[in-house]
Amino acid sequence: MSTIYKILDAAAWETFQAAGSFAGAPVDLADGYIHFSAGHQVAGTLEKHFAGRVDLWLVAIHPGLLGDALKWEVSRGGDLFPHLYAALPLSAVITAAPLVLGADGRHIASWPLPGEDRNGASA
Repeated sequence: MSTIYKILDAAAWETFQAAGSFAGAPVDLADGYIHFSAGHQVAGTLEKHFAGRVDLWLVAIHPGLLGDALKWEVSRGGDLFPHLYAALPLSAVITAAPLVLGADGRHIASWPLPGEDRNGASA
């Protein structure tokens, strides 16, 4: 199963690490589940929901550690997105990396994304 990703601001990432679990960002709490992106969805999620933000972290998550609370559901553009109907445990985090804005105003993440090999498989 391929790595999934959560985009967090620096304050949320710090709080998550200190608490050992993450109940969700305000949008997650409002929707009743934690939003994630698959590797091929990260760029679109950044552009749609986080454009211009400079305080972001890309957190790589091992989906196999989330059990039946992780559901893949139709969302943006009819694509299946991972949604977690539970708190996210810190133990499911593979790695995290800060995102920076490039000269064009788009976020730059290392490729492969943290937690994946060059083929998009979990490392």
